[in-house]
Amino acid sequence: MSDAKPVGIVLVSHSAAVAESVAELAKGLAGAGDTVPVAPAGGTEGGGFGTSAELISAAAASVDRGAGVAVLTDLGSAVLTVKALLAEGDELPASTRLVDAPFVEGAVAAVVTASTGADLSAVEAAAGEAYAYRKV
Repeated sequence: MSDAKPVGIVLVSHSAAVAESVAELAKGLAGAGDTVPVAPAGGTEGGGFGTSAELISAAAASVDRGAGVAVLTDLGSAVLTVKALLAEGDELPASTRLVDAPFVEGAVAAVVTASTGADLSAVEAAAGEAYAYRKV
């Protein structure tokens, strides 16, 4: 990785366990260790299923190093929650983007790309390209 500030990655799932597992998987497969800030934002504050604007905002703040934050989501209401936070304008770091990508494959591609020192646009593009990964 270059000396550039890394893009932060936030993984939003309706399940804390899923968000944490995907974060661990992506960092492990990328060999990113602590070089790429990745934060899960899963479930609700009480530990239930759902999404939490507060957990998403806190996760984004925790990974923001000044190079932007890529947010990947699992299901519909997670997308809506992130869109609402972006519309608020001051709930997420200024250079935060909701990335249209499959959750698991996109997370891995985003972390791998961020670990190379790529900028936010490249991280977003790599995650989105994961839609083309065919399994058959």
